[in-house]
Amino acid sequence: MNSATEDRGGRRTGRGGGREARRAARSGDGGAARAPYVVRRLRPFEVFDEDALATIEANADTVLQEIGIEFRDDEEALRIWRDAGADVDGVRVRFPRGMCRKLVQDSAPAEFVQHARNPANTVRIGGDATVFAPAYGPPFIRNLDEGRRYATIEDFRNFVKLAYMSPSLHHSGGTLCEPVDLPVNKRHLDMVASHIRYSDKAFMGSVTAPSRAQDTVDMAKIVFGDDFVENNCCVVNLINANSPMTFDDTMLGALKVYARHNQATVISPFILAGAMSPVTVAGTLTQILAEVLAGTAFAQLVRPGAPVVFGTFASSISMQSGAPTFGTPEPALVTYGAAQLARRLGVPFRSGGALCASKIADAQAAYESANTMQSTMLAGVNFALHCAGWLEGGLAMGYEKFVMDADQCAMQQKFAAGVDMSENGQAMDAIREVGPGSHYLGCAHTQANFETAFWRSKIADNNSFEQWKAEGEQDAAQRANAIYKKMLASYEAPAIDPGIAEALDEFVAKKKAETPDSNV
Repeated sequence: MNSATEDRGGRRTGRGGGREARRAARSGDGGAARAPYVVRRLRPFEVFDEDALATIEANADTVLQEIGIEFRDDEEALRIWRDAGADVDGVRVRFPRGMCRKLVQDSAPAEFVQHARNPANTVRIGGDATVFAPAYGPPFIRNLDEGRRYATIEDFRNFVKLAYMSPSLHHSGGTLCEPVDLPVNKRHLDMVASHIRYSDKAFMGSVTAPSRAQDTVDMAKIVFGDDFVENNCCVVNLINANSPMTFDDTMLGALKVYARHNQATVISPFILAGAMSPVTVAGTLTQILAEVLAGTAFAQLVRPGAPVVFGTFASSISMQSGAPTFGTPEPALVTYGAAQLARRLGVPFRSGGALCASKIADAQAAYESANTMQSTMLAGVNFALHCAGWLEGGLAMGYEKFVMDADQCAMQQKFAAGVDMSENGQAMDAIREVGPGSHYLGCAHTQANFETAFWRSKIADNNSFEQWKAEGEQDAAQRANAIYKKMLASYEAPAIDPGIAEALDEFVAKKKAETPDSNV
């Protein structure tokens, strides 16, 4: 595992390091923006009292005991549950009351470290830490120059580079967009290799087939070494429950591969309330908890101690059109409640992001994304997927939206740091110096702190109307368009050991040659 030769902004270290640090300070990001993850100094906002949480937990146990969860098309999974003492009827598994919770609490870690190729970018998942990762899964991209089109591997690599160069994004993510120009059965190889080659941040693995999960593990072992992977988390992986109350063989197969190799699985019910869960917040939370308990407990049966994350993707649908909606009150309440349930279970929590239904990076996108990001931070989410680029309910990855969202992630990181109560933060010397009737602009305290006193957006225009007009009357999306192009033009790849790079290339070429191209 090679040592860091670049800073966390993707720039080569050297003579320009001090200049870059001063520039970052003047931007208002300060040192916190370059931290490998957020450390929250604010207490989570808790909506539900003890009685409400106990009721939801009891109801979830009833769901597990009386209704059960289906584990479809996976005889090994059914055998594992049968051997553990669950009641298996066909593909339906029912669990003795409290069984799943005990399995999780007996062995699942409360928090864990995911190692990055550059140790400076290693992240902590759980506790008071929050990790921001980009959007995941869109088949389309959108930008101002081309509009909406299918994504390619070049787009995928562009977003890896943008995430690498964005200090407020702590993680390279997973399927940043779906490269539809590559065969379905082989594209995961190029995606994982791109995360490794074009970034040195932590990344997510493939879950679309057990063999592709194994390929991810094998590629991680090329980077980190066999023993290191078996004893440390190097890949985080998204395992979606097919809500309501179903796990399919694809997700179960990937879960088993990762758990057996001690890699983290994010067990995430995919909820569109009203269609995939009840229309009420409490009913949705009951189902989410039941599904998460079944999935995380199964991971512990596969390998006790394997890291797991309580996940949920919570949204609702329009009861008029059936379309998913974002930034609304009910999913925010679900996020707050699920975060509390995860803390009581004793495992990290994944949810939130910069979600929106808007097709373009407009006011709707901004309002809805701001609403979901605010609840993400206040709830105390540990692993926040979909923090940058999300458009159109997750169908499109927006270049301009990516840059705008990353800018807001920097703001949320500053907010999460809380209030400085040091002697400098109390500012009593400034109050004494200025006294009644004067101003603080020229006092010594202001002069000493002005570069880092307030967070400043790199996207927003706060200049006069006349200056804005003279500079072309650009809106935020137009400014973001220029920024992402400048970032890609200035990108420099992080150093990688030549032996690792060669071994990765050989592995990818060998795997591609073993089977013909397929679109399944």
